[in-house]
Amino acid sequence: MSLRRAALAVPGDLQTLTGGYFYDRRLLEGLHSLGVDVAHIELPAGFPDPSPAERALAAAQLAAVAPDCALIVDGLALGAMDRASLAAVKAPLIALVHHPLADESGLDRKRRDALYRSERDVLEVAVAVIVTSPHTARALVERYGVPSERITVARPGVDRSPGEAQPVDPPLILSVGSTTRRKGHDVLLRALARIADRPWQAVIVGAARDAELAQKLAQLAAELRIADRLRFAGSVSAAELGALYRAASVFALATRHEGHGIVFDEAMVHGLPIVSCSVGAVPETVAAGAGRLVPVDDPEAFAQALHELLGDDALRETMAAASRRAGTELPAWVETASIVAAVIDRVAARG
Repeated sequence: MSLRRAALAVPGDLQTLTGGYFYDRRLLEGLHSLGVDVAHIELPAGFPDPSPAERALAAAQLAAVAPDCALIVDGLALGAMDRASLAAVKAPLIALVHHPLADESGLDRKRRDALYRSERDVLEVAVAVIVTSPHTARALVERYGVPSERITVARPGVDRSPGEAQPVDPPLILSVGSTTRRKGHDVLLRALARIADRPWQAVIVGAARDAELAQKLAQLAAELRIADRLRFAGSVSAAELGALYRAASVFALATRHEGHGIVFDEAMVHGLPIVSCSVGAVPETVAAGAGRLVPVDDPEAFAQALHELLGDDALRETMAAASRRAGTELPAWVETASIVAAVIDRVAARG
């Protein structure tokens, strides 16, 4: 590969424990390993709801990038900027869209419409668009009018050698997702309360991005009388997360939408049967036979799926085997970086 210059602009702390930030970190590492001269630009942390000052600062940071440098901007920031703010950007602009901002749960109609318009407008000026799943690619074509030839799917990679499974007793139900309404932790809690007659313990891992919601979830667990069997672990180290995956018997995420869902890939690498929802990119991400997908916002159906898995050792092992097989077929992170590097090359070659 010939050496190309690029910059990846991401809002806030790159170490934030979410799938999107993890993708961006591994993308940077992968591009470096391939010999791409890529810089990291830390945009203000307020996105996707920046103050006027943060938006102006971000615009100035992007405008300072040289015109011979491919500029990749994470959609968490780019989608919330207005087109006028990008007028001074001289570098060729590449959008990195994990999922459309308007698909976030809990938005009122006015906010959803504003995010849709801003993201649609800025995507018009991007010379290329990178997405993490075919589902998101279709959404951008069908709902945002992005030409399909400008879109490249670079699905997340995985890390191999997860270590030997060490399931604990009672069975551990593991959920990984930041504390936002979209992750559906309230649905999971209501489902767990419906199977309180079965032996289980549960851990929910994820950054508490919404402190008020985190408090409400803790209160809900107490009201449902499951607080003594459930732990909100918050942000954990990679080593601790790996240990939890190895200790778990089931992975469960009652999500309301996913643009891909790196945690499902991680669950399959660890050979865990999965319970989640048939929404967004989840049906394309969770391999056939590896998961039970139920309707969104249906605690009863979610509880039934968990009940069947916990009560049937043979079924759980059959699904675990399908999950392990699928995990061995997932791409490595260097493959993800290679796809993005090829986009950078094409953009740079245009001059």
